[in-house]
Amino acid sequence: MIPIRPATPADAPALAAALLRNREHMRPWEPHRAEAYYTAGGQAVRLADGGRRWFAVDGAEIVASATLSGIALGPFRSASLGYWVDADHTGRGLATRLVEEVCRAAREELGLHRIEAGTVLANHASQRVLAKSGFEHIGTAPHYLHIDGAWRDHHLYQRILHDDPPPGS
Repeated sequence: MIPIRPATPADAPALAAALLRNREHMRPWEPHRAEAYYTAGGQAVRLADGGRRWFAVDGAEIVASATLSGIALGPFRSASLGYWVDADHTGRGLATRLVEEVCRAAREELGLHRIEAGTVLANHASQRVLAKSGFEHIGTAPHYLHIDGAWRDHHLYQRILHDDPPPGS
């Protein structure tokens, strides 16, 4: 089984290699990126940006990634989830395992109440991952993100992790 672990700053070169290797595979689901994005330096900046990331690592290669961004604490206690799987590792349950690990960490380590995620309407594989991981469809947002050269509609999902009050309440 491919292990899942938190990202570290030392992962920048392997992450850049994975993104470059999967550039065409992820094109329909990603915004256009500057060339610097696909470099170790570009990924070092991203790894230091304050989001939380997890990687599935097969040997020395990163083969899947999940990110929690926009982490809000206080009474909201929420974050946005994004993830991808290497073209050679799709269809094996890796994305579902990765999302489950992120949800576990979001609740147990970060104390989050909910996680939200969005998918381009045509990304049925990602929608299945979210459904299997306990996310519910909460709506559709027109022109939500600029993906692959155009503003794309997205299905929006959320998973409520618990109903406990925020710490200190």
